Amino acid sequence: MNETFETPEAPETQQEAVPGGEITSDDKLWALLAYILSPIVPLILMFWEEKKNRPFIREHNAQALVLGIINFVLTIVGGASIVLACLPLFVWLYMLYLGIQAYQGKSVTIPVITNFVKSQGWA
Repeated sequence: MNETFETPEAPETQQEAVPGGEITSDDKLWALLAYILSPIVPLILMFWEEKKNRPFIREHNAQALVLGIINFVLTIVGGASIVLACLPLFVWLYMLYLGIQAYQGKSVTIPVITNFVKSQGWA
């Protein structure tokens, strides 16, 4: 009656590999905040030594900053008409979706912006 029972191992969570390190929950949170509170949080993260060198944060931060600046410009320009005034809201909702994807540990591809950010060497 000396039976040994092995405990089953917990399933591993699926996260995309990021060159240069593991994705921490802190990285995911800052990536989410970068999208939701853009362009303020991305600017703060650019100057925060501890965070700006994390590959996951750096990738999402650069995209969030560019998208946040575009949204800010759309807000100013779009204030002239009711139809254009709704556009920044839709962009922000898209940024919310991107933030949720980042919080789940996924890399996101934003048409045109992702290629621009990578070609500039920002991500």
